[in-house]
This record gives sequence, C-alpha cells and structure tokens, in this order.
Amino acid sequence: MNDDADQQHPMPDDRPAVTVSAGYAADQLRRALRTSLTHADPATRSRAAGRMEKWRAVLAGMADGTLAVGSRTPVAGLPAWVTPEVVRGGFATGTPAAGGPLAPYEEEAARRAGVPADRAALFAHALTEDGLAGLWQLLDSGRYEVALPEEAALLTVAWLVRADDFEAAAELVTGLRPFADRLRFLPRPADRPAADEDAVHRRTVGEAAAALRARRPKEAVEAQREALSVWRPFDDELLAYWLPRTGTEAAAPAHTGVRDGVRDGSARAARTAAPCAEAARLLERYRTLAAAHTRCGKHRNPKSNTAILLRALEDAAAGRPQEPRLAGLLRHAVASAVAKRGRPGSPEHARLRAEQARQAALPAHHRIAAAVADRLADLDQGAGTPDVDGPAAPIAVSEAEATSLPAGTAVPPRLRQLVFGALSAPPETLVARGLVPSAEVLAALVPQLVANATAARHADPALRTLAAATYRAFRNRRSLLLVNYAHQVRVDELPWVKAVAAHGTDADTGARARAAAHAALRRVGDLAVVAFPGTLLPNPLVREMSHLAQQAELSAPFTEELAADIFMGGFSPKFLAAARTAADLLDGSLYARYYGIDCAAVRSMAVVHAADGLGSPSRRPRTVAAFDRLCAERADGDGGRSWSPAANGTVIEQAQILTTHNLAALVRYADVAPAAGWEALAGDCLATVCRLVSRVHGHPRPLGTLKDAAYAWRQMLFHLSLCPPDRQAAFVEHAAAEAARQPWHTAARLAPAVAGLRLVAAGGTFEADGTALGGLARRFQGWTTTGHWMRGRSAG
Repeated sequence: MNDDADQQHPMPDDRPAVTVSAGYAADQLRRALRTSLTHADPATRSRAAGRMEKWRAVLAGMADGTLAVGSRTPVAGLPAWVTPEVVRGGFATGTPAAGGPLAPYEEEAARRAGVPADRAALFAHALTEDGLAGLWQLLDSGRYEVALPEEAALLTVAWLVRADDFEAAAELVTGLRPFADRLRFLPRPADRPAADEDAVHRRTVGEAAAALRARRPKEAVEAQREALSVWRPFDDELLAYWLPRTGTEAAAPAHTGVRDGVRDGSARAARTAAPCAEAARLLERYRTLAAAHTRCGKHRNPKSNTAILLRALEDAAAGRPQEPRLAGLLRHAVASAVAKRGRPGSPEHARLRAEQARQAALPAHHRIAAAVADRLADLDQGAGTPDVDGPAAPIAVSEAEATSLPAGTAVPPRLRQLVFGALSAPPETLVARGLVPSAEVLAALVPQLVANATAARHADPALRTLAAATYRAFRNRRSLLLVNYAHQVRVDELPWVKAVAAHGTDADTGARARAAAHAALRRVGDLAVVAFPGTLLPNPLVREMSHLAQQAELSAPFTEELAADIFMGGFSPKFLAAARTAADLLDGSLYARYYGIDCAAVRSMAVVHAADGLGSPSRRPRTVAAFDRLCAERADGDGGRSWSPAANGTVIEQAQILTTHNLAALVRYADVAPAAGWEALAGDCLATVCRLVSRVHGHPRPLGTLKDAAYAWRQMLFHLSLCPPDRQAAFVEHAAAEAARQPWHTAARLAPAVAGLRLVAAGGTFEADGTALGGLARRFQGWTTTGHWMRGRSAG
C-alpha cells in the first residue's frame, strides 16, 4: 500500500501550514564559524569553513526567497527531481548536487568529442550519431558509474533510441534540455562493470586504502617509543657513571638519611673537584640526544631524577664542587633508581630493559597501515573486494625488505577493521562477521540489494544494469526537511525512470520481478529483525521495505518514525492500515492486553475510513481524524494535549504501539519468521532492555536511553505474543529472574515493569494511568511529559 500520494493534496482548512524558522540554520552557522576559528586541527578548520559557506547560502536563500525550506521543491527554478545539495537537518543550500564546475571525466569527454568544455555542448554531442554510439557502447559493457541519478539521464535517452521509442526519447530530451547547461547528465566511465549482484560492501577498496594512508604517528605512542629506546638507556649510562662515585648500594633504602648523604656527598665532591672528561662526554651526548629527540620532556623537569643527575654531571664536567643540597639529592636519586629498577647489569635490570627494547622495536601502526594500503593498490578502487583476509595477513617475508617491517608482523585489529569494511559479500556474511554494527548501517547497505530486485522487472540486461545503477545513486540522495505532510521525492518521479517504466516487461518477467522483490523484502526483514533485536527500524530501511513491497505488488503499510519537533498531530492513512494489520495479527494477544488495544475498534475504524475513501481521490483527507484522536486520547486520556516535542512524542509512541512499527506488516506481508524462533528473539530483546536500563544509573540525561529501552520492551512483547501460551508463561518467569539478576539499580528500575508483565500475563489489567497494584506494577513506555517513573527509581 502506498499512501504517500495522499500527502500531495491541500491541507485541511482547520490545520494551518507549518513554516521552517531560520534559527536552526543560524545556530549551525555559528557552530561552524566557531570551529573554523578555534579548532586545533587545520583539516577540521577547513571542513568547518566549507560548512560555514553552505550555511551562509542557506540563510541567504531563505532571506531572498530563492529557498523554500520544508518544500519538496526547495530551490526556485528547479523541479523536484533535481538532486539538491543538502546539509544537516535536511536544509537545501540552493546548489544542485549535479551542478558546479565540470568534472574531470566531463572535460575528457569534451576533449575527445572535439566540442567546447561546457555541459550544453556535451549534451548536444551526446544526441549525435557519434555520441549515441559511445553511450550504446557504455550500455553494453556496463563499464560506467552513476554517482548521482542525473548521470543516468543520457544513457536512458540512448537506450530509448536503440529501442526505437523515439517519442519517449524526444519527450525526455525536452524535459532535460532546460538544465543541460547546468547539470551533469553524462555517466562516469569505469574500468570494470558492476560487481556481483548479491554482494554489498560498507566502503570501497579505495576508501579503505585512503583511510589506511591517512593514519599518522600517534604522539603519545611515539613519545613512549622515544622514552624506551633513547632516554631509558641514557638514564642507565648516567646511573652507571654515578654509582661508583656515590657509593650507593643496590639494597640501600630510598629514604637514606639526607644528613648523611649530604656529608658523604660533600666529602666525595671535594675529592673529585677536578674536571672529569667522562662527565663532559656524557653531558655532550645528552645535549645531542635532547636536540634530536624532542617528544619526551621528563628529563627537563628539574625535580626528576634525570635532571638531578644531569645537574650534578654539569658540576663534575666543569670541576665544580657540589653544593651540599645537590649532593644529597644526587645520592637519593641514585638510590631510588637502583631500588626501583635494579643495578645496571643485574639480571632483573637486564630483563626489564630487554622487554622495554622489545616494545620500542614494535613497528608503528602507521607504517603497517601504509604496507596494507600498498596491498590494496592493485584492486578495483571503486568497489569492494571478496578477499579481505589476504590484505590483512601478517607481513610476508617477501614484503619485509620493501616495507622495512619484520616478517611476521601482525596487522593490528583496528587496521584489520578498516580492510574488513571493504568486504564485498552477501549482507548476511557482513552481519555474521560483525561488520554491520547497527540497523542504520544495514539501511545504508540494503539499497545495493533493492536496486537489483527493482531492476529485475526489465527484460533487457543493459536496461537492468542501468536501472540498478540509477536506483543506487538515487538512494545516496539526502532527505530534505519537509513539513505539511509533504513526502520525499520517489525514484519513479525521475523523468528518465518514468520513460522506461513499461519497457521490456512481459508476463514472465513481471512475475519473476515480483517474486524477486518479495524474496528481497523477506530477506531484508529477517536481517533487520533478527540481527538488531530491540531496535527501532530506521526510516531509510523502512523506505527500502516500502519500495520492495510496491515492486512485489503487496499492499504492505510500512510506516516511518515521525519527528516529534515538527509533528502536526495527524497520521496519514497508511498508519491506520498498519494498525489494522496489527489488530488482525494480535487480537487477544499478550501484546494487545498489555497495551490495552481494542482491536475490534481499530478494525471498525479502518472499515469506515475505507468506505469514506471511495469518493474522488482529490477529496480524500491526508490524515485519518479518528485515528489521530485515538492516538491522542491514548497518550493523555482526553485528547486535549498542548503542543510540545514531548507531548508530540507521547502521541507518536501510541501510533507505534498500535502499528507495532512495521513488525506486524513484516510478518503478514513479508512472511518474516526467525530461524531460531520467536522466543529466542524475545530473549534477545530482553537482553537489550537490561543493557539499556543499566545505563540509566548516573546518567545526567537518560530519557533517550529510556525511550530506546521502551522500544525494545515493546518488541519483546510482540515476539513473545507469537509464541505458544505455555512458552509465554515460562518466558515471563524467565524475564523476572533475569531482571532480578541485574545490578541493584537496574533490578529496582525494572521491577515495576516486570510486575506489570506478570500481572497482564496472569489475566490482570492496568488502570487508566498505566499503573496497577498501587503503583507497584507499571506499563513500560518511553515518552512522557511529566518525568519518567523509571528515571528516579532506586532500590529500597
């Protein structure tokens, strides 16, 4: 089901339009300015200066009316399909992402074609016989890249011409021509065709190599290396010089009487007042070392033992008698050094220095990183690699001489992780290897799979490759800040995508495409639900699932997480459809009883809305007033709430409870079913709850953590509700025991939630305020306007 189209209609007369303030942009400009002026790192200052210019453009455009932030067409004169440059928060800068100076590959294309180096000339040449022939060659070879959706436009024109669809080609050219002098419509030539359809990667080989080469020596590590390899051996030389001259024994206590030390040292200094050549040599050696090795400064600290030995050495080299105080300090420093590390040459001292020398000789990580980057140089820099274990292997004998690294040197874990990030493999493999740490990272990888499922509807292989490349590029498009129920631009709104939508799709191809989209939807759903239990599905992942459902011709109502700060109090019809799906699945379940959901009322509401929607599409409401009221009433009891992000959050949370935030839709439409069973998944969610609640103790601002814990609790209840009744009862007791085993502060906070779960599992219910048993049992939800009960709870 796709209700996004409903959001294009005018707003109801009783709901005012929302506008976007420039305050956020001004604050971001101030932050960028401060960073550009004060940060210690030059590269960070440079990046901040770039951000500052973009925010200036945002504010200037908002001031002169050329930018309409909050609109689907934020830049005056540019249609919605043009990819805008977007900065933090979804603000468009006014610059099209495909604009700006010519890219190097465009300059090379102009040179080869013998045309002026401007985009209008390149566009015109692409439509000539020679230009089309070059584009056809790219189509057949697949050796091109599409970084922005616009870069697929002229390839699509060429495909349409070859398919004899001159009318569609001409119509597409007519739509593109007004922007031909501003936007990049040519693809980027590549050395290799697209990679394996089933493989995804977090970063390219080139990105991994660049990250490795960017590694620099760490000052603290290099200072320690200098201390162990330079200054500790020199300390031994100093100590060896003074030991026979002070008469200090290895066993002498560090607190030897200062009076005796002063007397003995003064007498000895008087006997050795003549200049000492050995002392002069040591002093000159120190000055040479200090000039060449500047990372360590301990020897410059006048209170350090080394500094005391050096001051005494200066007197010895000059033939000056030592002052009594310095003589005492000298004897004390020598005795302390011997007591701490042993006499130079002794077995214990030799063992210590050997271990320190071994540590100092360990290769620096930046040198190892450079060697690993060299291993990646021969691979395709624009793609991932199926072999990451080879580049991350220890230094081979054949590499030792060229790299000046000892053979067998292991690649440190952090450097291996940089290489592993370029692994090209099925997403299940990446998840299993721990390379996908969150649902957000998974959401960034999924478009690579969805692109291939989407392109399967085309029979022609060249068009499938082009469609997949276009989709991948489109998913790199950053979302805009939108208000007034506007929706993000969809891929099928791109003129070149619409132009080929019906091409090459016969009955067999269509059936295969629907099956491929359904299989991909189940695959993505299984990954998200199983790999990240207790985690709210991020909006980018929800969008991918919605797209797959649309391609599979499933009326699956997937719903996004709404932003509390710009929420307008209403939900589009797909939220009610999702609630209906959940009501059908969970009627009478533990989940429905725990949250007090009247599933029959939700179904009745959906039926009434469906009947009301049989009229003209242009008159269909953008929201469902009855569902809006239901969520508001469940949030505060009377629906008379005041506006605030917290109040909005309580209403949004009720919509998530009623819809299960896509879990019911995944079970109903995608046939998601964890291999380990629903009870195991509920256990994983319980572990997430315990981990999150444990972080509340001592946290100055724990509300975000509590909201995440409430999401995990809700998902635990959903998974548990799909288990047989006897397993539900056993799990509730397991949850109580597991909560009791947590640290005292965590167990105390979880106790009312566990009591509430036990109550409902035994057939009881909560009061209207979500409490029971005199407040000993509570319904666990995340958002509140009065202060969360779990935040201040303590043991006792």
